[in-house]
Amino acid sequence: MNNLIKKTNTVSFNNFIIYKLKKIYLLILVGLVIFFISPKGGTWSYLVNLRWLYVLIFSFIVSNLFTPLCIKIAFKFNFLDIPDERKMHSVPVPRIGGLAIYISVITVIIRNLRFSAELLGLLIGGSLIFMLGFLDDIRGGLSATFRLFIQILSVVIVFLFGLRISFIPHIPLESFWELLITILWFVGIINAINFLDGIDGLVSSFGIFCSLIFLLISWQTQQNYITYITASLIGSCLGFLPYNWTKAKIFLGDCGATFIGFMLAGISVMGTWAENNPVIALSTPLLILAIPIFDVIYTTISRIKNKSVKNLKQWLEFVGKDHFHHRLLKFGFNIEQTVGFIIFLNLAFGLSALIIRQTGTFGAIILLIQSVVILLIVVILMLAAREGINNKNSLCS
Repeated sequence: MNNLIKKTNTVSFNNFIIYKLKKIYLLILVGLVIFFISPKGGTWSYLVNLRWLYVLIFSFIVSNLFTPLCIKIAFKFNFLDIPDERKMHSVPVPRIGGLAIYISVITVIIRNLRFSAELLGLLIGGSLIFMLGFLDDIRGGLSATFRLFIQILSVVIVFLFGLRISFIPHIPLESFWELLITILWFVGIINAINFLDGIDGLVSSFGIFCSLIFLLISWQTQQNYITYITASLIGSCLGFLPYNWTKAKIFLGDCGATFIGFMLAGISVMGTWAENNPVIALSTPLLILAIPIFDVIYTTISRIKNKSVKNLKQWLEFVGKDHFHHRLLKFGFNIEQTVGFIIFLNLAFGLSALIIRQTGTFGAIILLIQSVVILLIVVILMLAAREGINNKNSLCS
């Protein structure tokens, strides 16, 4: 009995210490926010020519501070992701984590006071995408047609602010074709990254690593507006990740995953990745965003082959466990291993994107072919593993 009492007292004391440490940590974060917002709060970053680092740290603080608040709001108003046979979790989990990331990005970029027309358009379009996802997270039931319409409208907004894919030659109706290609790119990346958001920590980790590669390139090439937006996205996802890591206390929700997807799509279009070399300029974002592009192509082919989808509406609405991360889980990976595998694979493509500007056109083509070969190897391994599982099940039955 005495041992039980001592053990209970020890646990209570440890919980008390943890509670006090959390309060101290939150007070420190609040103090840092006040300091960073103050007129002198970012002066040091100018003195050392590391303004992007100020943006990154500030966005981390804001995101890490607001995420627990989002958890409390979600439980109070029942903004929860209820488990069912399609879900990976077993208990209700808040699904408005994207709110913390959105508040962090917007707050820090506004505080940074450095804008271009393209950056302003990206923030307006991203806000529209966030509100669409947030509405779906708290109410649900939004049709695929309505979601697609708002996504296209957000792309039209950024297009009008000058953010567009413009590599095509001068031809009749040039602006129309540029708008069409820009819409296809944005809508494709938004939904591809949203599809990846199926396990704890994957999309938030993906957002960190993709943004980091974009930041390194933009910093080297002195594209300040790109470094600001990528740094804010890195910090926001870093601040959110501890609460989103397995087992997640909160999910990104559609508002978070689609917002991250929209921002990454916009960053890839906004940046100048090569001077007078369209092959390198196009290859850079394709390499950095290779994983969601591969996933959406692979699952689309699989679903068409299996006759699961027959049109765009069905493709947008289809919910299944056939994405890249789902397949890795079926083959025996746990959640941490799955996230790690995908992130390391993404890092391999990102490293290629970092050096592609030094390779010339021929080198860029070789790196693209290499990336396709790596993904084909992954497909072959997945098909072989699936065949092995099917054979094992047949023998067991």
